[in-house]
Amino acid sequence: MTPTLPRTVRAVDTAQLLDLAQEATMHGFSQRLPVDWLKEHLAAEATHYLFPTLVQRLTHRPEVLLQWRCQQLLTFSTGEQIWGLLDVLPGTFDKLPETLDAASKKDIVSRIERAVTVGEWVERMAADAGS
Repeated sequence: MTPTLPRTVRAVDTAQLLDLAQEATMHGFSQRLPVDWLKEHLAAEATHYLFPTLVQRLTHRPEVLLQWRCQQLLTFSTGEQIWGLLDVLPGTFDKLPETLDAASKKDIVSRIERAVTVGEWVERMAADAGS
């Protein structure tokens, strides 16, 4: 039986987010950013947010564990908030503390919907560096 996807947002600090990215790497999940790249770009003292949006089960790769595909709102060292994706084990997500009230969650989801994607941010940085 597939676990029920939670309709919530969880806040994590940079160290927790790096641990989640490392776990995704260890399990070979497809939606993740390289840990070293995140270390380079994330604001060290920031709060980041995860919003599960999809139950991901790879029927063609049964060795890959079921995961929740989360939209993430990342705060970069530039101060910008950037939209990305991260696959997280359900049990790992469940262990993250519930710290946000309903209004904060609604605001974060709204910010996720308006945020620049990681890919767009990388393209913009490359274009700015080439100028």
